[in-house]
Amino acid sequence: MVTIEREGGDPLPYEGVWRFTAPAVDASVPQARHAVRDLLLRQGVPVVDEVVQGLLLIVSELVTNAVRHAALLSPVLGVEVAVGAEWIRVSVEDSHPYRPTALETDHARTGGRGLLLVREITREAGGTCETEHTVTGGKVIRATLPLKPASEQHT
Repeated sequence: MVTIEREGGDPLPYEGVWRFTAPAVDASVPQARHAVRDLLLRQGVPVVDEVVQGLLLIVSELVTNAVRHAALLSPVLGVEVAVGAEWIRVSVEDSHPYRPTALETDHARTGGRGLLLVREITREAGGTCETEHTVTGGKVIRATLPLKPASEQHT
């Protein structure tokens, strides 16, 4: 574990960055979701249930996308959870160079809307979602959410 220093003092007890890898197989989807949920509980992250549910759905969608679309070139994927004083970020990295796009698809289709869903959940929570290439030629998709939902944040 690597801790993040906050300006003006020591990190809060729940702040830090955790990373794990998983094989790019279907069983990794629920395992990643459970690992993230268990990490939040173990670290005592003060995140409201509404944000946790959105975050876990984001983890499921991003890991599913990596398993379905990148497994051929990326047999292992990386999941990172970073927690700051007021935010939480989940990142999923794979070795496939293709950067997905959030496309509206035919409503009769049963798939193809995962990244669109991730971006919508992130936007509604008042967070950000980004995709970038890695130095190894793959990609990482990051979703950052505030620990409190947008409706509870004070300006």
